[in-house]
Amino acid sequence: MTQTAINRVKLAYQEQNSVCPPARGPLRITECWLSKYTRQEGTSAPLVCYVSELDKSVPLDAERLLRLLGVSGKLSGFHFAVYMLEQVQEKPEYVFLAAAKVGGIVANQEALADFMYDNMTLEMNAIHSAWKNGCKKLEFLGSSCIYPRMAPQPMKEDCLLTSELEKTNEAYALAKISGLKYCEFLNRQYGTDYISVMPTNLYGPNDNYHPTHSHVVPALIRRFHEAKEQNLPSVTCWGDGSPLREFLYVDDLANLCVFLMNNYSGNETVNAGTGKELTIKELTELVAKVVGYTGEIKWDTTKPNGTPRKLLDVSKATNLGWTYKTELEDGLRLSYEDFLNNPMRAER
Repeated sequence: MTQTAINRVKLAYQEQNSVCPPARGPLRITECWLSKYTRQEGTSAPLVCYVSELDKSVPLDAERLLRLLGVSGKLSGFHFAVYMLEQVQEKPEYVFLAAAKVGGIVANQEALADFMYDNMTLEMNAIHSAWKNGCKKLEFLGSSCIYPRMAPQPMKEDCLLTSELEKTNEAYALAKISGLKYCEFLNRQYGTDYISVMPTNLYGPNDNYHPTHSHVVPALIRRFHEAKEQNLPSVTCWGDGSPLREFLYVDDLANLCVFLMNNYSGNETVNAGTGKELTIKELTELVAKVVGYTGEIKWDTTKPNGTPRKLLDVSKATNLGWTYKTELEDGLRLSYEDFLNNPMRAER
């Protein structure tokens, strides 16, 4: 879900602009390129947002950028990221790397090798190219699934690699761990200033509402909406509803990304979350309420639950001076509004 965060980083910039350190000056969005990224249905298009101190904003999609560069043919997501860094005359000074192949439990289980290979290749090429081209600072976005399945709760940043990962998303987690470790190793060996942030479960505008490959919030929004439209008497959800989950609205993550780029340097990642959790059953009931579905909610206990609990310790971000703003029910209402008014997203 991190690709949606950088879609909205301009909003975060507007909020953070007044508190950027005066010595460095405010970060200005200069160019934001969206790769078409070769993908199967249900996977997200990677997004890399390059930020410099020039006061202009020029969004370019992949096809338009390639035409401007005089390139013919198609490039995969990771080659495209490399090409942008190496061929664009004005090299980016700051890079927000949110590119990823993502999906829910089904997608992760069906394409283990693809999730590992695509994510590792994409991130390694992009990070390495940033280093080769003298990028001042890079921020790598990962996921809270990097932490062990049975990690002490709430999960602190230092519990990374202390025990076994959750099997349902192990391939994706290993890829993300490799990316954050590569940033750390570049810092240690070459003195770069590359940081990483690990968001909890994200949701919000421009989400992927695919019926089987999306994450839990957009999947529930679509399922309950369609059930309401069709007057279905019940909706069946996966598992037993007992797992505990934390959710962060995408604009809050975008806000944190800009905040960290201006205020944090270090090898250890920073958790991004609310510090609050609820059961999947409670989430399901809340989404049904927001959508206006009044039928019965059933549970298919033959389907996997995933990690039993996944709550981030966000004290590090809090101590740096950041906290989230959007409460879950408010964010769900904004998300449902986006679903209703964004037909292309709703059809995914």
